[in-house]
Amino acid sequence: MKTENSSGDNQVEASSTGPGRDDGGDSGDGKRHRIQRAVFSNKLAFVLAASASAIGLGNLWRFPALAAKYGGGAFIVVYIILVATFGFTLMVAQIALGRKTGLSAIGAYRHFGKRYAFIGVLESLVPFIILPYYCVIGGWILKYCSVFMAGQQQAASDGGGFFTGFISAPHEPLVWTTAFVVLSLAIVFIGVKNGIERLNRVFMPLLLVLTLFVGLYSLTIPGALDGLAFYLIPHLEDFNIATVVAAMGQMFFSLSLAMGIMVTYGSYMRREDDLTHSVGHIEVFDTVIALLAGFMIIPAVFALSGAAGAEQAGPGLMFVTLPQVFVTTPIAQVLGIAFFVLVLFAALTSAISLSEAAVSVVIDRFGLARRKAVVVVALVVAALAVLPTLGFSTLSWLAVPVGPVNMGILDFMDFLSNSVLMPLVALFICLMVGWWVGVGFVKEEVELDGKSRFRREGLFRVMIRYVAPVFLVVILVSSILNALGLISL
Repeated sequence: MKTENSSGDNQVEASSTGPGRDDGGDSGDGKRHRIQRAVFSNKLAFVLAASASAIGLGNLWRFPALAAKYGGGAFIVVYIILVATFGFTLMVAQIALGRKTGLSAIGAYRHFGKRYAFIGVLESLVPFIILPYYCVIGGWILKYCSVFMAGQQQAASDGGGFFTGFISAPHEPLVWTTAFVVLSLAIVFIGVKNGIERLNRVFMPLLLVLTLFVGLYSLTIPGALDGLAFYLIPHLEDFNIATVVAAMGQMFFSLSLAMGIMVTYGSYMRREDDLTHSVGHIEVFDTVIALLAGFMIIPAVFALSGAAGAEQAGPGLMFVTLPQVFVTTPIAQVLGIAFFVLVLFAALTSAISLSEAAVSVVIDRFGLARRKAVVVVALVVAALAVLPTLGFSTLSWLAVPVGPVNMGILDFMDFLSNSVLMPLVALFICLMVGWWVGVGFVKEEVELDGKSRFRREGLFRVMIRYVAPVFLVVILVSSILNALGLISL
């Protein structure tokens, strides 16, 4: 039977398990309500949505910097190996969990027993913590798009004064943050098929084209080829523990693991689509964009400021260093517009995925219609985003003590979500799937269409039970120690 929900997405009611089914929908408070799940139109739509989630600011400002810092080619080799093993394992487990239950994070874990509901609660907190400060950075990107479109690239390339003055202003950053929140949630408001699917079919090819354009042009900057060699050529001495830990952390965050996103998108995945092939495509797409980001950024920055500049990550790289690079070229305005539009696409696709994960939780937990749930999430995110937005101006005095370190609001939200909650949730996922519930349901989901075989089942079992938990403890401990300033990653 087909029904039409408030989002305009046609949804299919299945008779047993999987997306679109009516399983009574345990909301977590003992009430049962009827849940109709949206379903992606086809395998490509799912792969594009999940890839869009994975391709975000982490690919564009963190991957190139870490690759430069940890030996270029050595870091890339280690990263690819980890994506194909560690990343594959956690992504398959989360997507299988979503498709098996047809629910978002809280309901999906609770499906296997009330004692596992806490994992879903922890995972559902992640998008509500990340999304507000992500929208703050998205607002900064919108601002810089407008600056380059207005031909003000010289003002933006003054070495940091322009950026500092903007984020420390009491009112203007709030306007841009609000604009980014509205833009992101408007797509989610439209629905899975009419909003997210259609957006990704346009944005993802454009993102790839813009990345190639900026990357190829950056190689024409004098001195850029030396930077390319610095980026790509591996050295034996760089294959060490520090490189492995850095690559693990980047891979974990880059693939949108333990954020509730892959569980949510898994719940929208069609039963007949090949799960492991889809995961493989997502990993390839994400890794290719990350590598291209290195081609785009490292040679150009290396040409301007050498290895030290290439190793810089975060806002300093994107909003201070790169504008300085652009103004040294004859097409500074065009290059700046292309780059910041590209970054805007990447930020939007990730923000939309985080929003969808949050909206799905509200729908499943409270039984709200989709559009009402989107409004609730938009109001919550907008309210929470005020804190990190004003953390550089009116609320700059407010700091959160974390051991000997006093963190600003945005930094603390990033630390809590990325350094604590996400590795912790992933560790619990490994324990649940590998030891408490068993991998049987994952095998069933992989082979659901009757044609596919779980060819990497042996690798999956070893990784989920033994290797991944150890890696996650290392990531958790090292991330916390790094945030406290006790070690440097």
